[in-house]
Amino acid sequence: MKKFTKTQVKLEKIVGGGQAIGTLEDGQRMFVWGGLPGETVIAEVTKKKSRYAEGVVTEVIDASPERIEPKDVESYLSTSPWQIMSLDTEQGAKAQHIDEAFELHGITLDDATEVFTDNKEYAYRNKVEYSFWFDTDTESLSLAFFRRGTHGKIPVDRTSLAHPSINEKAKEVLAILNKNHIEGRALKTLLIRCNSDGETAWQLYVKDKPFPVKIFDELLVSGERGEVMYSNPRSPASVITAPLTKRVEPLSDTLRGIEFHYATEGFFQINLPVYDQALSDMEEWVPKDKPAVDFYSGVGTIGLTIGGDQATLVEINEFAVHEMERNIKKLNSSAVAVLAPSERALEYITPDKTIIVDPPRAGLHTDVIDRLIEVLPERIVYLSCNPVTQARDVALLKEKYAVKAHKGYNFFPRTPHTEHLVILDLIV
Repeated sequence: MKKFTKTQVKLEKIVGGGQAIGTLEDGQRMFVWGGLPGETVIAEVTKKKSRYAEGVVTEVIDASPERIEPKDVESYLSTSPWQIMSLDTEQGAKAQHIDEAFELHGITLDDATEVFTDNKEYAYRNKVEYSFWFDTDTESLSLAFFRRGTHGKIPVDRTSLAHPSINEKAKEVLAILNKNHIEGRALKTLLIRCNSDGETAWQLYVKDKPFPVKIFDELLVSGERGEVMYSNPRSPASVITAPLTKRVEPLSDTLRGIEFHYATEGFFQINLPVYDQALSDMEEWVPKDKPAVDFYSGVGTIGLTIGGDQATLVEINEFAVHEMERNIKKLNSSAVAVLAPSERALEYITPDKTIIVDPPRAGLHTDVIDRLIEVLPERIVYLSCNPVTQARDVALLKEKYAVKAHKGYNFFPRTPHTEHLVILDLIV
């Protein structure tokens, strides 16, 4: 495997992906993790292409006055590379990146971009997935994260981003694995979630189908939400091939006064207080006297809280729809759950409905955009986890729709990720 060298670079600004960018002596641009604008750094090159290079800071020669000491010194680059800046600096960078994403597509947002934060920088995550590191000298396991820019791993004992109950549960499961001399080759990952009360649910993904699940008997008999899942070793992803233990009752949390159930492996928001604020803001733009369609609806947290009595919820993931149907039944709601990809449910987009969309990072399917332009519903409420693809989609709609309001949300403090809400109204 080719090894790249270290190089000195003066950093200019932080770009939308979260890296700082600088120019090398030969004129090539370099994207660097772990650096701040104005700094001169030594960076180890992790990727080198003909037009650009990528790297990770190994030494800061001339530090920015904005630089602060990260909480997770060894692993912050893996999980939250913006631990090196203050929250105020982070908020400003996120607002700027939203503006730049829209300007790139020829759209100027009229109002100054606000990014909401509840000022909780750490211990906000209710879901963490750990990998494992096996030390051949001590013959023991550690929790681990992947080293950014490589396939290597960093042993860790915790992450400051997680709710404390997640870190404690991870140590407990790890101790059982070490007590029973389980080697790293048998394991994929450990997924742990918690609800707002700190109750945890965990899934251990293993590569060996004849796995000694009895090592967890003491925990599982006590009623703890824990599962061991066989995951096909030929797949790099931790997905369930077959449960090796009894399935457990899902966790639940309350949003806008409504209780939602969600499976350990299922989709649910990571930062509930900030999400609750986003729901409150969205609710102002969803008329109660009109039916609504909620695309990419997950377990129904948007449509069932703010979608009114005539909501249609469209979701592609069958496990999420199962939990959604359970939530609908428990609420005695008249909402309708639809198991389908968005582009196969276009008939639900009609002129008389408010359209709510919360797509994955790739943004809206082109067929969805075409249908919106064809039937012209009066209002589109668009929450996005990727302002770049959101701006692209809004640009495709701008001949028929205008931005009525917008607002950013810091769902993931200490990381470059930002959520952004756009309200689009039909131009009359």
